[in-house]
Amino acid sequence: MWKLLGLVSLQTIFLSGGQVLLKLAMEKMGKFEWTWTYFKTLLTNWWLLACGISFSICTVLWLYILKKFPFSQAYPLTSLSFVFGMIAAWLVFGESIPLSRWLGLILVVSGCFLIMK
Repeated sequence: MWKLLGLVSLQTIFLSGGQVLLKLAMEKMGKFEWTWTYFKTLLTNWWLLACGISFSICTVLWLYILKKFPFSQAYPLTSLSFVFGMIAAWLVFGESIPLSRWLGLILVVSGCFLIMK
């Protein structure tokens, strides 16, 4: 089961990383418009390309996990993405995280350990 935890942790790191890259990509974009120029800018946004690569790796890992492990254990462990996402919000975007969210994160991690048992 530790193999499952390691794989899901890696998968959720790529999932959260993709979300962070997506936010960075969208911060580089101007106001949304239904124009060719806007979509051409999307196609040349390197943050968006990195996001797609991260999501692709995440998906391949998830396919492997689904093939090899019980869904009832694997799927709830994807909640670890909340952990990595909140840490990224704090480190990358400089967001302040209230104590209540840190406590919630501890509960999520505790739940993941219970699922591993």
